[in-house]
Amino acid sequence: MNERVEPIWVDEGDEELARIREVRHSISEEFGHDPYRLVAYYMKLQSEHPEKLVPAPDSAPVGKSRAKS
Repeated sequence: MNERVEPIWVDEGDEELARIREVRHSISEEFGHDPYRLVAYYMKLQSEHPEKLVPAPDSAPVGKSRAKS
């Protein structure tokens, strides 16, 4: 049952990127391509491995204007 799945997207000369897309597609397929289930899976992984997270850079919230000084 462990058949090799051919990449859906093929980039000329960029096998690494094609492999990443293949893995992402396989993970999404495990969750029936349901974005809610997929995000829940990634959130669970984040909570199980907080040491692997990279903090987001400081930035202004989207849609909010900065106060003028």
